[in-house]
Amino acid sequence: MAYSEKLADRLRVYLAQVPDIRVDEKKMFRGLAFLVNDKMCVNVSGDNLMCRFDPELQSEMENKTGFQSVKMAGRFMKGYGYISEEGFREPDDFKFWVDLALEFNPRAKSSKKKTS
Repeated sequence: MAYSEKLADRLRVYLAQVPDIRVDEKKMFRGLAFLVNDKMCVNVSGDNLMCRFDPELQSEMENKTGFQSVKMAGRFMKGYGYISEEGFREPDDFKFWVDLALEFNPRAKSSKKKTS
């Protein structure tokens, strides 16, 4: 699935203004992942954002406009959500979702790097 370059550019601009983080991009989850300090933080998947957030906030986030739970390998992934455009169209809503993912990032588990 192709991902929205416009949304990816919007994320790049936003993340470039955040101090003291290192951002890398990697194609994954059928889209483009933005890794912050070596941890998956937020993705562009089609026209949607996919955010990683504190799993304790799952039920609260499920009530937000545009939110859809992430299902992988037949099970729902707590702490991950797809957000459709209606949920991030406004600048304050976009900021909410990206900041939510950035706030959780320091506490998120890092994937183990494969060694050759």
